[in-house]
Amino acid sequence: MKKNSLSILIPIYNGDCLSMIKELCHQATSLPELEYEILAVDDASTDGRQSKSPELIGSLPHCRFMALEENIGRARIRNLMASLARYEWLLFLDCDMTIISADFLERYLNTDGDVVYGGYKVGEAESSNLRYRYEKSCEQQHTAEERRKRPYQHFHTCNFLVRRDIMQAHPFDEQFLRYGYEDVLFGRRLREAGIAITHIANPTGFYTFEDNAHFVSKTEEGLQTLNDKRELLRGYSRLLTIAEGIHIGAVKVLIRLTHRLFGGLERKNLCGRNPSLKVFKYYKLGYFFTLTKSNEQL
Repeated sequence: MKKNSLSILIPIYNGDCLSMIKELCHQATSLPELEYEILAVDDASTDGRQSKSPELIGSLPHCRFMALEENIGRARIRNLMASLARYEWLLFLDCDMTIISADFLERYLNTDGDVVYGGYKVGEAESSNLRYRYEKSCEQQHTAEERRKRPYQHFHTCNFLVRRDIMQAHPFDEQFLRYGYEDVLFGRRLREAGIAITHIANPTGFYTFEDNAHFVSKTEEGLQTLNDKRELLRGYSRLLTIAEGIHIGAVKVLIRLTHRLFGGLERKNLCGRNPSLKVFKYYKLGYFFTLTKSNEQL
């Protein structure tokens, strides 16, 4: 059944989504039977790029812009936006995504399913960028065919459609205050509730990559989240499965010692001009093992 009402929700943090909103407006207005709104909420950005956003976004048809005075995080801002939405269907898009197909909205509106994930397509960047190298190495996993094999583990918040009542009944866990894994737990909760995730090929473009130092810091923050929320994420993180599968004490000690001795050099490589994905893999495992709770529980 075709969907005819849509709230497009774009949480913003240190990003510029004006071009994306203009394209979404163009597509939405070309669908005469569609009732829609676009709500962009800035989560207390620090880079100053949103200074003109209220005026520019607010001048576009059916668009609203809000700016929060304090950062509330990735989980809470999505729950807040769902509560403010006017229509039955919610389309969440990350602010750093790019709309790359002329029928992007129409594909979603014509797809059956209560939760639909469209995926993302990795663009081109300098080969010295670690995030780009990492995303390219995982590119095959982003296809709809691959995602359908493990539909709940391959869900991300960057580009998905959900019925509003489902979002209200199964909100993002607001205990996730640090970066990372709130989408993984959302997928798990949907599975436990018996709600299917439909995976389709309707990607947004992922063309903007943070610098290496920023990406490494975000990765470390995500590993702290994984460590803190391990009970909720068990079975949904490959790294956690690997770490908890190591039962030999001497191996654990060796991993921690190696990270303490060489972690600084590894991090220097990852933040440099020729970052190694193999080093990145070992750095993540070593960093995870040196976290306090990991020492106590693994």
